[in-house]
Amino acid sequence: MNFVDECNINVEGGDGGAGCVSFRREAHVSRGGPDGGDGGTGGSIWLVADHNSASLLAFRDHPHRKAKSGKHGTSKKKHGTSAADIEVHVPEGTVIYDFDGNQLADLTRHGDRFLAAEGGIGGKGNARFLSNQRRAPAFAEQGEVGQERWLRLELKLVADVALVGFPNVGKSTLISRISAAKPKIANYPFTTLEPNLGVVRIEDDDQDFEMVVADIPGLIEGAAEGKGLGHQFLRHVERARVLLIMLDLAPWDGVSPEAQEVALLAELGAYQPDLLDRPRIVIGSKADMAPATIDFDGLKVSSITGDGIPRLLGLMADAVKQARVEQAELDESEIVIHRPVAETISVERIREDQYVVHGRPALRAVRLSDLTDPGAIEHAQNRLDSLGVNKALRAAGAREGDLVHIGDLSFEYEDDA
Repeated sequence: MNFVDECNINVEGGDGGAGCVSFRREAHVSRGGPDGGDGGTGGSIWLVADHNSASLLAFRDHPHRKAKSGKHGTSKKKHGTSAADIEVHVPEGTVIYDFDGNQLADLTRHGDRFLAAEGGIGGKGNARFLSNQRRAPAFAEQGEVGQERWLRLELKLVADVALVGFPNVGKSTLISRISAAKPKIANYPFTTLEPNLGVVRIEDDDQDFEMVVADIPGLIEGAAEGKGLGHQFLRHVERARVLLIMLDLAPWDGVSPEAQEVALLAELGAYQPDLLDRPRIVIGSKADMAPATIDFDGLKVSSITGDGIPRLLGLMADAVKQARVEQAELDESEIVIHRPVAETISVERIREDQYVVHGRPALRAVRLSDLTDPGAIEHAQNRLDSLGVNKALRAAGAREGDLVHIGDLSFEYEDDA
């Protein structure tokens, strides 16, 4: 399959470079001060909506994306180089979920972006810790580890018109007639197993008009409850501006066009009620094969002979133009940038006398390279206190002597209050 509309992706930001511990050692400078440079920041992974991407195929066999790490700081206050961010292009209409099913972002327009994995911050060199009380700091910070996680991507096609109908109603034949799309066509149900997009061009007196038409695989009764591949097919209808309801005038099972329409609208309404408020055009297909006794008063179309096609294209163009005007009034013109909400400090009690502190700010506070150094320990304690960790531990019920874990650091709790 050349079309993939759902996949998993693993993203990993680059690690931050380590800060340097260094002191000036030059001629005529017997006791130079600290001059260790900072480490560079690791690269981040951004998912960016791109109208030139049409599928998630690129992630099916190669789901991993990893950014480079920042360089380490060196002496003479030379800071390490930060790594470049990586932009991963995805189709417009890509929805991003975590593995718990929570929606993180919806990239609907070209240029919308989501920070998928943040690169680690570079560690500070020992020159950063110089103060009147600490004249020769002999410690620096390690770089922060980059964020790593799995994400779930789902594509909801962005089309002007979605063709909706039961299997073998003639959707693929119609889209091949009005556009350059070349879908697989055969005289049996479920020929179409994946959506097909076609661009329809109409020549006007003033200027040519283009619209994107999506051939959605045929629905069956119960699709809204997930029967068959209902949810996978129906989600591609969600973003369509106009629905083209196709009714079979020569059904093999004898179901009347009226009954077909009732069943199709019921499935759309059960899946997403506001789809019934979407502009829609109802036509009868296979007019060349329809018996004379068929009861249908709407527009009859034959993709084989071309009967009714010009009028149908005019109706589609008028509906799409009106829908675009209404949508433009609602949409904002700015590109949307999605960033995760900043993590806060939280305390989890894992045993009667043990606690774990969660939150990226707390982990950053203890990423010092050498916590056997008194100056490093003091600095870490001050940062944790300023973040409210001590207050959170007291609120969680921590007592003197209880064991506290923050990342790789474990210590006995002492109430400074």
